[in-house]
Amino acid sequence: LLGCHLSIAGGFDKTIDRAEALEINALQIFSHSARSWRINPLKPGQAKQFIARRRASSVRYVVIHTSYLINLASPKETLFERSVQALIQEVERAGQLGIEAVNTHVGAHTGSGPQAGLARIVAALDRVLASPQAQAAPGVKILLENDAGTGSSLGANFEELGHILQGVRQAERLGLCCDSCHAFAAGYDLRTPPGLEAMLAKCERHVGLEKLQLIHLNDSKYPLGSHRDRHEHIGRGYIGLDGFRLLVNHPRLRALPFVLETPKEADETDKLDSKADPINLAAVRALRG
Repeated sequence: LLGCHLSIAGGFDKTIDRAEALEINALQIFSHSARSWRINPLKPGQAKQFIARRRASSVRYVVIHTSYLINLASPKETLFERSVQALIQEVERAGQLGIEAVNTHVGAHTGSGPQAGLARIVAALDRVLASPQAQAAPGVKILLENDAGTGSSLGANFEELGHILQGVRQAERLGLCCDSCHAFAAGYDLRTPPGLEAMLAKCERHVGLEKLQLIHLNDSKYPLGSHRDRHEHIGRGYIGLDGFRLLVNHPRLRALPFVLETPKEADETDKLDSKADPINLAAVRALRG
């Protein structure tokens, strides 16, 4: 399963057209503008059209990435409430579109401290999963994405991610997304077999490898342990082709969906028809044994 983040410009069904043009069978989308809280209701027939178009295609995996505005760890009540409601809406949207997962960053404590921030995240996820919208979409999983560890961001290590999973009441509806750039920036050296095995052992101990359900493939613009979240094209950053060869061929990982979030033109995350996507996809395909 290999794909990339694609634009929904022109309608959700158009994303499937773009996926087929790239010959990919997995994809990630924003369900609305990633820089806005506003999520407009689906137009009549829009969900059925997407579901039918996907069913007739070779696309086997789709995930929604939430807005970057969400901060489930925020000590500020207004931002916390907006974040909870936004995640509820994303789960509802995924259910309407027949999409199997919603991927989200857990947030930053912004000064309240890691323990307080982690407690807020657990409380937020409990509320989201107990909501009528989430109960009406039981097949939708929420994937928690690891962080690079910038500033007060949480979830940069498996200990914190495991703490969250152990605290949430409906943890069976949660999974983990591991971003290669974020893991590398947080200090996990993916470039060597011992380094990758050490990272997976940490994941197994604190989270459980069965919880790992998605991998974001991104090289890193900055060195190991930089705590800087800047993606680079595959093989052109500090992880390098040898690191990605290990990652995509590891027997515990190779059956997972791999989704590229490599830079688009002018660093526009949701840029339409990126010329870089075919190059990065070809680089990954060449690495598979």
